[in-house]
Amino acid sequence: MPGPQLIARGYRYLQNTLGDLYREIAKFGIVGLSALVVDIGLFNILRFAGGEGPLFDKPLTAKVISVAVATTVAYAGNRFWTFRHRGRTHMGKEYLMFFGLNGVAMLIAVGCLWFSHYVLGFTSPLADNISANVIGLGLGTLFRFWSYRKWVFPAIPADELADPANEELLERDASTPI
Repeated sequence: MPGPQLIARGYRYLQNTLGDLYREIAKFGIVGLSALVVDIGLFNILRFAGGEGPLFDKPLTAKVISVAVATTVAYAGNRFWTFRHRGRTHMGKEYLMFFGLNGVAMLIAVGCLWFSHYVLGFTSPLADNISANVIGLGLGTLFRFWSYRKWVFPAIPADELADPANEELLERDASTPI
């Protein structure tokens, strides 16, 4: 059985190695939960407000609108809080890439809703919410975290950290205009 010192040393190693990733995951989760509330709330208002909402017969349209609004909330939270310490490019480029990758994730959620609603014939409010907001959103979230870290808010390569030409860009945080 390993001794307490070995366990403590292993814990410190993991904490140092995974500390930034853990903090990013925690912040990403908080931002994501905020966007989720916007997404699910708006989706249900559009579909079911007052019994039959304005988009009652158009679940896919309701989902696209709710995801677009939630994406704006998520971009702001991720750029200015979750990934503020990571590499930066032009904010317009980031914004477009963020929306493009979020569009892929939205297609994952909409695809799950389409399959459940139109192929399997599960058309109840509960079925629509499970397919779009549990299964689809869960799969989309895994894709988002991976793709945002890889392409939208990438880590700054070590060779670029040493290049004096990049000093100004590296010194900026997410709230500094480019």
